[in-house]
Order: sequence, then C-alpha cells, then structure tokens
Amino acid sequence: MKGFFAVLIILTFSVLSLSAQSKDEKDVAAAVEKLNKAMVDPEKSTLQSIVSEGLSYGHSGGIVQNKEVFIDDLINGAFNFSSISPTNQTISITGTIAIVRNILVAKATDSGVPTDLRIGNAMVWRKESGAWKLLVRQAFMIQ
Repeated sequence: MKGFFAVLIILTFSVLSLSAQSKDEKDVAAAVEKLNKAMVDPEKSTLQSIVSEGLSYGHSGGIVQNKEVFIDDLINGAFNFSSISPTNQTISITGTIAIVRNILVAKATDSGVPTDLRIGNAMVWRKESGAWKLLVRQAFMIQ
C-alpha cells in the first residue's frame, strides 16, 4: 500500500511539472509571436516590454545591436518588415531560460526595395519578473 501511494505521488508531481513546462513553452511561443508582430508593426512601448535591457541582437550580416539601437532601427531604419513567418520552431526551457530556434521567412523592403528573407535564428529568452523577454538573438545565413 505504501508503494502505491509513493507511485501516486510521483505521478501527480510528474503531471504537474509537465503541465508547467507546457505552459512555459506556450508563453515563450506567444512572446516570440508578439516580437514578430512588433517587428512588422513597430511600436516603441511594445518592443520595450518584450526585450530585455541587456539585449544582444545579432543580424545575419554581422551587425550586433543593443536594446536601444535595435528598437530605434525598427522604428526609424530603412529596413521594414511586411511579414514574418517562423518555421521549424523549437523551444527548449531550463528554469528561467528558453532557447528558441527557427527559420525566419519574411518579406520586407530595404530602402524601398522589396526583399525576401530566409534566415536561421537562435534566440535566448529569459523570464524576468514573470514575463519572457528576449535577451539574445543571433541570425545566420542558411543554404
């Protein structure tokens, strides 16, 4: 009988921890989606709320931006996204850190010239005061 209760307790905690991981994964996916929407229709307050103060944002061309420059570039820069569609997205969570990988497929204009993008992304999200915030993003060219 003691063995039965021990197994029941272990199963209960296992189910609870699985549901917590599932909620975190959903929350991270929602944060990624919120970021993508904010990159298409940049609004300073939304971007500030989803990006960590210590942001390191690496572009596939080698440019690295901090939070202030990243937000300013989205709002005032010559490169404008019209759509962003992540594919093959994976999310791995350990504690308050989430690693997100995806292929970013996007349509944009660069100084008014239409361009299509297909790049890889590796992102680190950190849970800060209960909210997932982008801490690191590195884009890279893919074949």
